[in-house]
Amino acid sequence: GQGGWARAEITSISKRSTQLKVIEQGFEAPEPIEISVLQALPKNDRARETVELLTAAGVSNIYPWQAARSIGKESEKWAITAIEASKQSRRFTIPKVTEKLDTQKAIELIKDFDQVLVCHEAAQYKISDVIKVVPRTLIIIGPEGGITDEELDLFKASGGELIRLGRPVLRSAHAGIAAISAVSALKKVW
Repeated sequence: GQGGWARAEITSISKRSTQLKVIEQGFEAPEPIEISVLQALPKNDRARETVELLTAAGVSNIYPWQAARSIGKESEKWAITAIEASKQSRRFTIPKVTEKLDTQKAIELIKDFDQVLVCHEAAQYKISDVIKVVPRTLIIIGPEGGITDEELDLFKASGGELIRLGRPVLRSAHAGIAAISAVSALKKVW
């Protein structure tokens, strides 16, 4: 889960074990441009899908966020889902999933990034208007009920830039993959 990989041949299988012979091995370095997501907790039935999509899109870090209007409450299984999704999408580096953050801890996190993009339906600018090719970008995705005015003010005061993903309003569970896709394409990661 940290970049190492091996191609192996199965030499024997029994009820209790499988024997392998390593044919080839290597290391895949992480992308030089890191894209992370602060994701408001979605409804519990959407949480797994959210983490799967973020992982498949290539996110480096996932920060579960207990926003004021978050419907979901749990994030304990997010790390396991990221491991499973990494296997399915053939990623050699598993995204780091942190413990759930409250808004104050989310604000403190912002200082670690070169650019912070806050997705909001009423934003004036598109991603393409503000994107910078910097090493560390954080994308903030709000809950189904939206980011509160107070949260928006805190993010803006901490250096966050409000951006919109287009005219249709996406579900919280799907906005992350749309934003990562746009940022990855604009930064020429994809």
